[in-house]
Amino acid sequence: MVEKNKMFQLFANLFMCILCVLCILPFMLLFASSLTNERTLIQDGYRFFTTKIDFAAYKYIFVDTDSILRGYGVSVLVTVVGTVTNLVITTLFAYPLSMKELPGRRFLSFFLFFTMLFNGGLIPTYIMWTQFFKIKNTIWALLIPNLLMGAFYVIMLRTYFTSSIPGETIDAARIDGASEVRILGKIVLPMSKPILSTLALFVGLNYWNDWVNGMYYINDDKYYSIQLLLNRMLLDTQFLMSNANNKYGNIDTSQLPSTGIKMAIAVMGVLPVLIVYPFLQKYLVKGITIGAVKG
Repeated sequence: MVEKNKMFQLFANLFMCILCVLCILPFMLLFASSLTNERTLIQDGYRFFTTKIDFAAYKYIFVDTDSILRGYGVSVLVTVVGTVTNLVITTLFAYPLSMKELPGRRFLSFFLFFTMLFNGGLIPTYIMWTQFFKIKNTIWALLIPNLLMGAFYVIMLRTYFTSSIPGETIDAARIDGASEVRILGKIVLPMSKPILSTLALFVGLNYWNDWVNGMYYINDDKYYSIQLLLNRMLLDTQFLMSNANNKYGNIDTSQLPSTGIKMAIAVMGVLPVLIVYPFLQKYLVKGITIGAVKG
């Protein structure tokens, strides 16, 4: 029996090591390709170890360093503020729904679930945000539409509250005279760190990777997020490459590292996420398992 457990453990560890390598290799290939000379990349294809390092793609991206830094600043601001606000609103919605004695609980749950199935469509949504809420070309355009609260996250958090927070603990606090706000702040939230960290990662990734709202509602470049800015750079590069026999100003379009630019843009977008992820990783699996499977 012990021998079988050792063999299973060895096989499981080997399998996880292989899976880990398979997850890391694409990022290594992406980073190496972004540093590879364009001609070498076209002739030899993608390789993990480049024979000729070339920073031309990054030089092209950082021609306007101020725009890049401003884009990162906008993305960081929107991600932090949006994630915190999302968690606050989601928590304030999910906590009452976890209480079985809440009047109208079934209607509120149905109303929440209904929004996951139906929406007004793109054109009515655009008209609503631009004509009535006037968020076009403001920072609110990157914060509010589609991202400020998600029904799926509310359901995950409600399920966690229902299945993982002992009802006896909450009842005892009420008997001692604690208000609902105090119970939520002093008991429920400290016991909900795994699911809150998981939701913070999901919501933060949504905000960080979002460029669609910027494309719909932002025309002023001072509000460009890093994803929207990099997307515009990619579109500009594709336009220039479609006119490779021409010259625009001091740019020789025939010498643009088009493939390397795509790789460098991907690196610029994913690098901050790779830096932050290890700090939230330990909560991720536990939060997903408890919040989504039980209940």
